[in-house]
Amino acid sequence: MANIGRLSTKDAVLFLCDMQEKFRPNIFQFPNVISNASRLLQATRLLGIPAILTEQYPRGLGSTVPELGAEDLKAHAKTAFTMMIDEVEMELQALGNPRQAILCGIEAHACIACTTFDMLERGMEVHIVADAVSSRSQTDRLFALSRLKQSGAYLTTTEAVLLQLVQDAKHPKFKEIQKLMAHPSPDTHLLAFSSTL
Repeated sequence: MANIGRLSTKDAVLFLCDMQEKFRPNIFQFPNVISNASRLLQATRLLGIPAILTEQYPRGLGSTVPELGAEDLKAHAKTAFTMMIDEVEMELQALGNPRQAILCGIEAHACIACTTFDMLERGMEVHIVADAVSSRSQTDRLFALSRLKQSGAYLTTTEAVLLQLVQDAKHPKFKEIQKLMAHPSPDTHLLAFSSTL
């Protein structure tokens, strides 16, 4: 059967990439991207899906922004433009090598791209949450998403991920997930990109 990219709570990990203080003034749609990533983190906690957090050179770029709500997660410091560093690989092994990655963070054309390539080469299914990913430039962001789709990643949205993970209004956590969708996800200006899909 063809791989259709259906998300499963049993085989997924949320990856939170480098959402740090020094990026705040420079990343396109930063507050809305963080808001969407925070929703994803809240949902994965409700559903028992593990989350992995990285920080790019935190000594120079600061720590993860508080509004993400990730204070309880261990931040893996890195200098590489990929999240797939040794410490993250070890964490994945300890989790039983889950097959699906839900990926959000910054920057789309740098650390998100390199992480996606490494995950795809590792045989993982990568779901990039387009409205929870950005770059300093909207051009870099949109071309990165297009390039990563060509490489085999799935492009999705915050709300689509939430609904795919519960799959049924009878799911025991649906009411709590529904509260996270009470207001539409903030617009992160992806409509310009939709014409190329």
